[in-house]
Order: sequence, then C-alpha cells, then structure tokens
Amino acid sequence: MEQSKPSLLAAGKKINFKQRQRARKLVMQALYQWQLSPASTAEIEAQFRAANKGKIDWDFFHEVLSGVLADVETLDQLLSPLLDREIKSLDPLELSLLRMGSFELSKRIDVPYKVVINEAIELAKGYGATESHKYINSVLDKLALDLRSL
Repeated sequence: MEQSKPSLLAAGKKINFKQRQRARKLVMQALYQWQLSPASTAEIEAQFRAANKGKIDWDFFHEVLSGVLADVETLDQLLSPLLDREIKSLDPLELSLLRMGSFELSKRIDVPYKVVINEAIELAKGYGATESHKYINSVLDKLALDLRSL
C-alpha cells in the first residue's frame, strides 16, 4: 500500500505536497511554453488543465503562473544582478525555474525558502541540462538571502 505524502494546513486549506509538486512541474512547462510562443495566461492555463488530469494543486498552479506572467519584468529585475550573463541568454527551462522560484521567494512567504529552492533544483535535475541544477541553486540561494533575510 502506497503511503501518502504529508500535508499541512495553510490559510485553512490542506496542502498535499505531491499535488503541489505536480503543479510546479506544470508551471515550469507552461512558462517554458510561454517563452517559446507567447499566449495569454488564460489560454495557457486552459491548455494545461485540459491536457493534465489527476490530482494537481490547480489553485497553486493558477497563482504562480498568473503571478509570474503578470510580474515577469519585476522578477527579471530581481534576478539580473545575481546572474553571470544576460537574462536573454539563459536557457528557457532555467529561466522558467528561476522566475518561478523568484516568484515563490518574493510572494509566497508561507512556503519555506528551502522548499522553493529544493523543488526548483529537483525540476532542473529532471528536465534541465546536466549542470543546470547547480546554477539554479546558486542564483535562488542568493535571492533567498536578499528576500528572506530573517
């Protein structure tokens, strides 16, 4: 029998970590898709909801996807001083993860910074270039020090 992942209560809502992980993976994919062929947030979200069934934290998916796309310039300004190259020269997958991570670090203070960084690292290991997880870790770790000094 499979053990279910632990869950917590956040703002009166039970959080299932597996469902949140699935949502993060889909956000990464949606942001990647948006970079390659920009579409409206509503169009992208509708496509992903139609193509992905099962238990996914859709509220989290919506919040992060719409939050990143609405505030992409501000997030890029947070990231730029921490990068060793220009944003436009980053791999689209790395950029998707960095934007998602920077959104969570800046706007979702209910999510521990170590969780934000670890989830981005794990996605980079699974889908990114060979060493991309190290770069993601380095940038998000510096950003966490700036944004969550306490």
